Formats: sequence, structure tokens, C-alpha cells
Amino acid sequence: MSFLQLEKLRKVWPGGGVAVNGVDLAVARGEFVVLLGPSGCGKTTTLRMIAGLESSSSGTIRLDGRDITRLPASERDIGMVFQFYALYPHLTVAENIAFPLECAGVPRAERLALARSLAERLELTALLDRRPRALSGGDQQRVALARAMARKPAVWLMDEPLGTLDSARRAEMCDFLRAQQLEHRVATVYVTHDQDEAMRLADRIVVMSAGEILQVGPPQEVYDEPAGLFVARFVGSPGMNLLEARAAGRALELAGSRAALDIARDVAPGNVVLGVRPEYVRLAASGVLTGRVVLDAFMGSHRYVHVETPAGRVVALASVDAPSAHGEQVGLEFDQRGVRLFDPASGRRIV
Repeated sequence: MSFLQLEKLRKVWPGGGVAVNGVDLAVARGEFVVLLGPSGCGKTTTLRMIAGLESSSSGTIRLDGRDITRLPASERDIGMVFQFYALYPHLTVAENIAFPLECAGVPRAERLALARSLAERLELTALLDRRPRALSGGDQQRVALARAMARKPAVWLMDEPLGTLDSARRAEMCDFLRAQQLEHRVATVYVTHDQDEAMRLADRIVVMSAGEILQVGPPQEVYDEPAGLFVARFVGSPGMNLLEARAAGRALELAGSRAALDIARDVAPGNVVLGVRPEYVRLAASGVLTGRVVLDAFMGSHRYVHVETPAGRVVALASVDAPSAHGEQVGLEFDQRGVRLFDPASGRRIV
């Protein structure tokens, strides 16, 4: 049963621009849902409408069956963590954590005791008397999380909370956030444009573009089975290889291909877009396509080999012990299990 429910949620700006266009989403109690999409896709506006920081033009927001659409932010039982922390610079760490409790009328001794308890769990005890300017970005983010946890809200909302951290600290904080969320089993809606964060954190990913939801599903499903061309391009780093092809029954003809590529089921004759992830592309002496290596990118545990072919550029995942020379001619084989087909007109997936 859904705990947080968005029904046909819409936001239109005064000038007529549509930021969010009829979003429907159900979040279960204890679920971690990530809104993923490029800048300007409507994900932060959606989050701010849930929080009560932005009014909706139409639609309904329900929390545990209660309509909260028109309630002020202070009455929504929601804790929010912002990208730039939004800590009060004149307050100590302890006072920042305790601030929501002060607003709720909790006596000083009680709220400071709770702040110390939260600080201990989040490894902030040594920092309680410091002010935000004396903290690292990661420590400020933990203080912001502790503050959001202080009132024990029904929902956590997080707006790109790791965007200012370096990659190593971001990975560490991802694991920390997920561990805290699993421990407390709080329904969480998290906004990011970073796919690695989304894959690492989410029970389900919600891919958004131009104010609309394009796909909702577990991370592996969104990655392996993209619903359309936008998701195929956007999800994955690098994204899915996309090549123009001609379908005829169970055969695909690629530009410059020496042989037809067999596929799993019959497809109506016509133009299609073939999609295949790099891990389903194998370098070979010959193959369905041949081309010239233009980049061999060493990634530590693997290599991404970029090959220019008559059908377009293709990226293959390769072993670290098999480097390819720039300009080398190679063949490419596609594993049929990873081949997806899309309609070039609508962008929707066919196979």
C-alpha cells in the first residue's frame, strides 16, 4: 500500500511554462525512491511541492491517506535535506540539529539531549560545539541529515544532497545515507542527476524528462530494459550504444554490416534503432561490424573501447589485460541477450 501518493500533480509557472505535467507516483512506507533526470526536468519542483515549499497548480498529494496538498510545510511531518545544507551559520552543530525541536516547543534540555544522541549515531559528537564554517562538506551534510531526523518525520526529502562533494566523499556518503534510511525505514524521495547515486541508493528509480515520468522501476530493470530512447541514452555511463538499422523478420541490417544480425523475435519490416550496452559488445577479429579504435579508456577494473564504424560509434567493455591500439581495426560482435530495438519515430521500445 502506498504511503506517499502523488496524483496528477502539475505545476505551471506564471508565464505559462509547465514544470511538472501530471505526475503520478506511489511511494511505499520505508521505500527509497530516486527521481533521476537532467537539470530542468521537474524533479526538484516535484520534491518542493511534496515539501510544501512550492504550491501545485493542480493534483493531489497524500501522506498516509491524508490530503496534505494545501497544508503549510510546517504541518506536513516531512524532513528535508538541501543541496547546500542550509545550516544556520550563527548556531553550533548541536543547536542546528535541535532547531526543529525548538520550533516544536521541546524544552531546551530535552532537545539538546536528543541532538547529542543523534550526533553520536552520526559520528558528530566531537563537532557539537563547532559552527558550520568550521566543518567539511561531508560533516555539514551529516549535520543536515541529523537535523532532518530530529523530529522523526514520516518522510525524508533530499534535493541533490551530495552535489558539492568530491567523488570519494560522495560514495562514502551514499553508503551512509542508505544505511541510515534502512535502519530507520523512513520513506525517502531523493533527487539527483547522478546515475551512480541513483543506482547505489534506490529501491526504485523514477526517470523524468520535460516534467513527465518516463519510466519507474528497480535500478537493474531501468538499466537493462529502458522503456524508450531517452532512458537508454540517459541511464548508464557510458549510455547505451544506439545505431540505425533496418528490420526484416528476425534479421537486422546495420549500415556497413557484412552480415545480418539475428534477433529473438519477428519485427515488422522498417527502420529501427538498435540499442546494446557496452557489456554486450565483444571485440573480435571480425564481426557483424568492423571499425577503427578511436579511444581506449582505462577505468581501473575494465576498459571502454570506442570504435568508429560505418553505422556509428560503438563502445565495448573490454578486459584490462587486452588494450587496443589507437587506429587498430577490430570486429564487433553483439550478444543477442543485450539487444534492444526502438521505434525511431516515437522513441518507444519495440523489443
